[in-house]
This record gives sequence, structure tokens and C-alpha cells, in this order.
Amino acid sequence: MTVAAIVLAAGASRRLGRPKQLLMHGGETMIERAIRLAHEGGAVPVIAVLGAHNELIREAVRLSDFTPVINSAWDQGISTSIQTGLAALEESASQTPGVLIVACDQPRLSAGHLRAMLEVFYAQATPAIVASAYQGVLGIPAVFPREAFAELRALCGDKGARILLMRPPCPLVALPFPGGEIDIDLPADMVHLE
Repeated sequence: MTVAAIVLAAGASRRLGRPKQLLMHGGETMIERAIRLAHEGGAVPVIAVLGAHNELIREAVRLSDFTPVINSAWDQGISTSIQTGLAALEESASQTPGVLIVACDQPRLSAGHLRAMLEVFYAQATPAIVASAYQGVLGIPAVFPREAFAELRALCGDKGARILLMRPPCPLVALPFPGGEIDIDLPADMVHLE
């Protein structure tokens, strides 16, 4: 079985002033790019969790090789998107050994980094988390083994997976991700898309 992916794309992008999921980068929208990179990295299936602006986003995505799911509680924090993605995963890939969690707003992300993460994940003798390391922190993208799903489901509010990376429930391997700290939150960040 292959690792599945959850692309987190439910936020309202309030600070940016428009849906970051639909910003163009390299001729494709940020959400299309994240979905494509997850596939090219080796994750199957790919689930995209939508919330705010979901109808607009679904109409704009020209890809068919992903499963869109709607997080109706998106405004209660990123934890609800992780839980929504995991619930969809149990329906479509209940035997997956792990899940790759990806954001749609990291313009420096590459399929090569995701592929390397999955290779490291598969190479572990015991279930382990594989996290991205950038600017002295651990973050996503990250691969969580099935053994950590209960902890992911227990997250609440606007606490994302990073809290589990600070206190991992199982061994953790860090993989450098140069530029991983760059994300698109504010209008000034859009310079990274040029």
C-alpha cells in the first residue's frame, strides 16, 4: 500500500484578501500545484480538504485525479481540516500505512522533496514520522504513520500537526526543506510567486 496525501486548502486567506488556493504559480493554481506535486511525489490517493470559497475553488481546479472533501467547520481551525481529511482517507484508503500532509501555499515545494520524504518513511524499520526541517523548526509537509492517526484526530482548534512534531508520539526523522519557511499569507508574500 502507498501513503496517501491530504492537501490542506480550506482556509479563507483573510490576511491575503483573496483565496490563496487560486493564486497562479508557474502556470497553475497553488492548489493544483500541491495536488500535482503530491501525486508526483508518490502519494495515492490525494485528498484535498476545501472549506472557504470551496465552490469557486472546485470550479477552478482542472485536475481529476484527487478527491475533494468539504470541511464545513473550516473556520474552527486547521485541526478540523486534518480530521476531515483523515475521515475521507478511512473511506478511500483505509489500509494506507501513513499520510502525507501538505499545505497548498509553499511555493518552494517540489515533487523531489515529497518523494524523498516517502522514501525515508518506507525505509524505517519501525513506524516513524518524517517531517520537513526549515529555519530551525519542524513542519509540513510531513508524513505521519497510521500509528499517529489517533493523535492527529485529537488535535483541536487552530493547532495543526506541528504540535505533534514538537512532542512526537513515535520516532521522528527530519528532512531538510530549503525554502520551506516561505508561504503565502500576506500580499507582500506574493513576490515569491514571480
